[in-house]
Amino acid sequence: MNASTQALPLTQQHSAPANTALSLRLPSPLQLKQQLPLSSALANQVNQHRQAIKAILEGRDPRLLVIVGPCSLHDPRAALDYAERLAQLSREVDEQMLLVMRAYVEKPRTTVGWKGLAYDPFLDGSDDMQTGLALSRELMLNMLKLGLPVATELLQPMAAGYFDDVLSWAAIGARTTESQIHREMVSGLGLPVGFKNGTDGGVGIACDAIRSAAHPHRHFGLDTQGHPAVIETLGNPDTHLVLRGGHKGPNYDAASIEQARQGLAKAGIAARIMIDCSHANSGKDPLRQPAVFDAVLQQRVAGDRSIVGMMLESHLFDGCQALGKGPLEYGVSITDGCLGWDATERLLRDAAARCEVSGEIAARLR
Repeated sequence: MNASTQALPLTQQHSAPANTALSLRLPSPLQLKQQLPLSSALANQVNQHRQAIKAILEGRDPRLLVIVGPCSLHDPRAALDYAERLAQLSREVDEQMLLVMRAYVEKPRTTVGWKGLAYDPFLDGSDDMQTGLALSRELMLNMLKLGLPVATELLQPMAAGYFDDVLSWAAIGARTTESQIHREMVSGLGLPVGFKNGTDGGVGIACDAIRSAAHPHRHFGLDTQGHPAVIETLGNPDTHLVLRGGHKGPNYDAASIEQARQGLAKAGIAARIMIDCSHANSGKDPLRQPAVFDAVLQQRVAGDRSIVGMMLESHLFDGCQALGKGPLEYGVSITDGCLGWDATERLLRDAAARCEVSGEIAARLR
């Protein structure tokens, strides 16, 4: 045995990594689910919403799928205020579109910053993740009780098990679509998932992710008790592409969507595309989202049925605010800027009317 492979003394083998200052045990996903259970009635509701989204993806349901809500949840009171308004609107436009509450409790950070409600629920750097996980799950359950489907971005695979039973749709972000770990995770989820295009704007990475997630996998993971385990998955056929723009600019125009369709076809993947109206598609200007939404809706109304849905970052009030620089304004995002509720409601009501007219015209032509 040479010096580079010589075994360390037993005490060193079992010592904590030098850069680890703290280790606190969290409840297992099963323990939290038992503490905050999903009732059988709500479980049936979640399943119905999953099946409805699947039908939209497969073209059996003509409605438009819209994932809408705050960039991130940071204030449970404001989040439920928003959810109550969305639930009321959802009942009014249900024949034309399926509205899904965007309930993001994890946020990817390019460098550092607030990581989301599940990580730091008190917004003070205390990182009380046990409280954050419980608060996030409780908030999602309350949204379900309003009759809403719930969506989130699954960022940390270890956290997914705390929420997987309450979600009707999930996203894998541009920075993690290339991750093998996330593809394996999605292959074991029983819900529709959207993979975003890479940060360069290309769809090749997302196509690879969709194909990988559709296959069965055996991978390292955690069981419901929180123990390391070999996880065997069956594969997830209910995935799709989300276009969110990239470093080179937006990709919601007709030419970009056609290029995406060709990329999907080349990979042998069904053409079902959602457009994220924020991020690079709006130039990170939340007030430009309606223009993006309108341009995409025009393409869909004109007959492009590969466009199955859209995503909006929307809160009670326009814009965003910095965390840690004084008292926070109620209903204003502390991450990416959002479109306010009044403008969001007008946009969705107008879209429902246009979808209804389009449907009537199509019915007359049949």
